[in-house]
Amino acid sequence: MLVTIADVLSADEVGHVRRVLEGTNWVDGRSTAGDQAAKVKNNLQVPHDSTVAQELSQIVMRALANNATFTSATLPLRVLPPMFNRYDVGMTFGAHVDGSIRSVPGAGVRVRTDVSSTLFLTPPEDYDGGELVVHDTYGTHSVKLPAGHLVVYPATSMHSVTPVTRGSRWASFFWTQSMIRDDWCRHMLYDLDNSIRSVRSRLPDDDPSVVGLTAHYHNLLRLWAET
Repeated sequence: MLVTIADVLSADEVGHVRRVLEGTNWVDGRSTAGDQAAKVKNNLQVPHDSTVAQELSQIVMRALANNATFTSATLPLRVLPPMFNRYDVGMTFGAHVDGSIRSVPGAGVRVRTDVSSTLFLTPPEDYDGGELVVHDTYGTHSVKLPAGHLVVYPATSMHSVTPVTRGSRWASFFWTQSMIRDDWCRHMLYDLDNSIRSVRSRLPDDDPSVVGLTAHYHNLLRLWAET
């Protein structure tokens, strides 16, 4: 399930993040890639243990905590602290699948990467190329969103970033361990949650249809959730 979420960060928040990133140091992105991914990865990243990364990560985490669509789509158990990358002209990331387990820096906690997320920080008109390309059972999806918008998709998906040919593409990226391990089950719960919201917009909350659908949602969540 691939879901795009608008305005996770406001224009002011994007502006602040960009200004801070413009004054920070960037390192070779291959430092956080596995052996195979490092062979096809060519980008820059902010060191995850830097003060800048930690400050900006908290901004993104607060925005995610307040975003109902992100919660509905991912049903998060744990979210890895967001990191930040950039692709200048000629930079790219070839086809790969994200590593299945990652450690939370300094916490001694391991997280299963069920859902991958990219939060765009550069307006699409400011650069050419740099599309996130996700391959799944429904085909190939090319994603290039406005600054502040987010895309979430299964971490099991093969994906890549096309070469940047003009400008520079900046983003935040991170992974979520969901309470629902299976992507299809997450997809069904997300669709059911959206249906409940639609029904509630037309019927009172004590209507039997609303109560029944809500009960089914929570009973399925109870059945499938890992906490």
